Amino acid sequence: MRIPKTLPAAIFLASAISAFCEKPNVLLICVDDLKPVLGCYGDTVVKSPNIDRLASRSTLFERAYCNQAVCAPSRHALITGLRPDTLGIYDLDTDFRLARPDAVTLPQVFQKAGYRTACLGKVLHGNRYDDVSWSAPAWTPDGPAYSLPESMASMKKGKRGARGTATECADVADNSYGDGKIADEAIARLKAAAAKPGEPFFLAVGFLKPHLPFVAPKKYWDLYERGKIPLAQFRDVPKGAPSYAPQFGGELHQYSDVPPDKVLPEDFQRLLVHGYYAATSYMDAQVGRVIDELDKSGLSENTIIVLWGDHGWHLGDHGMWCKHTNYEQATRIPLMIAKAGAKDGSGSRSGEFVETVDVFPTLCGMAGLTPPEGLDGWGIASVLPRTAARTRSHVIHVYPRGERLGRAIRNSQYRMVEWKVPGATPETAEIELYDYASDPLEKENIAASNPEIVKEMRVILAKYPEAKPQLGAGENQKTAPKAKPDLDRGQMFQSRDADKDGKLTMEEFMSRQPDGDAARARFPKFDQDGDGFLSREEFTKP
Repeated sequence: MRIPKTLPAAIFLASAISAFCEKPNVLLICVDDLKPVLGCYGDTVVKSPNIDRLASRSTLFERAYCNQAVCAPSRHALITGLRPDTLGIYDLDTDFRLARPDAVTLPQVFQKAGYRTACLGKVLHGNRYDDVSWSAPAWTPDGPAYSLPESMASMKKGKRGARGTATECADVADNSYGDGKIADEAIARLKAAAAKPGEPFFLAVGFLKPHLPFVAPKKYWDLYERGKIPLAQFRDVPKGAPSYAPQFGGELHQYSDVPPDKVLPEDFQRLLVHGYYAATSYMDAQVGRVIDELDKSGLSENTIIVLWGDHGWHLGDHGMWCKHTNYEQATRIPLMIAKAGAKDGSGSRSGEFVETVDVFPTLCGMAGLTPPEGLDGWGIASVLPRTAARTRSHVIHVYPRGERLGRAIRNSQYRMVEWKVPGATPETAEIELYDYASDPLEKENIAASNPEIVKEMRVILAKYPEAKPQLGAGENQKTAPKAKPDLDRGQMFQSRDADKDGKLTMEEFMSRQPDGDAARARFPKFDQDGDGFLSREEFTKP
């Protein structure tokens, strides 16, 4: 190696080596219930300029699929790199650590490599945050889901609490709703990170919309003319499908203003689609704010950006609403990955098949980290060197119905779904088969008339381990013991002290609390001198 003879040359070389060795940050953006109805995916109705701009600097995956079309199992797949049928968890309530107590999660890999890991909004499902995965307590926004009293006037009791109207259009600020608050917090965290360039970060930001209820500030509703919004082209269940394979909007019908009809009136269908689009545009604006701050701070030069949707959504196709199926509209997801330093306009598109479980090893590979052994996911070829990646010819995903589990293989032309009880013999199965070359809308199950194709697809499925039965479910399901991370309370105080006056107001104290009212009740216990503020000593003492 030649030694530079001049000081400027030496400085240049040192800077180059430093840049090469610098650990890339990670910004992982998770979006709830977002199907690929985005401009960058070819949709001509939805207004999504900010995600479209992110796509222009990313590798956009046109054939990305979730591993199960419901929140918790899909998010388990993301954070553990293990499919639902590997874990044996298909419900919303079972903690993945009951199946894998010693699992090393995606953020834990980065944490062990010296990264500060943080979780904002909805990354895992419900109130489970997996504390050991994060360097500080997970942060969630405070406040109700609605802004208008009339939206909550006649709450309807459902399986998971009381719910108001399915939509809301209110002339309010973006941060009146959760996603605006999440963006505010993400921007604050990025500003703090920019002040500590020597500390790499893994920041997971989980936006709530377009999950029901479809609430968004009025300006996002005004982007669309409801009368011109198209409804689903095909609104019948697939001919010949098992009676249990479709679903008819059980989640949607828990909202107070949804008509009880199995087939919703067209004007209400159009309201729902309008609401989904408005909520999508609202979320898109918040994504844009976060990316703008990343660019403004200069952090994007060394930050990998991922945008991932947890599953798709039925918007009236097959007469169905919500997710919860093995069909295309419920399982296909948006996924884009921008390399550190990527510029707008430098992106590309990939037609390779990708599963949610592939994100884990791919991010590890991009950061030069070694993922745990035994993951179901593969490194994605489009963003990794050939020696570190493999290419899929198909994807696999699942959905349960009672004791049955539907395991699906989707390749470039067909989707085959095998429905049976886990562990039962193949002869007991019912089969669905759809040909997307001739029937892209899944109008007819052609399994009975195409036994040879079914046989070929089942040979592929047989190469995978038999699915595990559900580990445990229901309200009485115990949560795996949570190990508390080693928290630096001095650092927590500093991060909350927004005006840097050496004391915390109630508002500053509450700004990053994951447990709302319980945290508020702790404030006076910390406030030993009763002056309404917390000094650093009061906050940090045991």
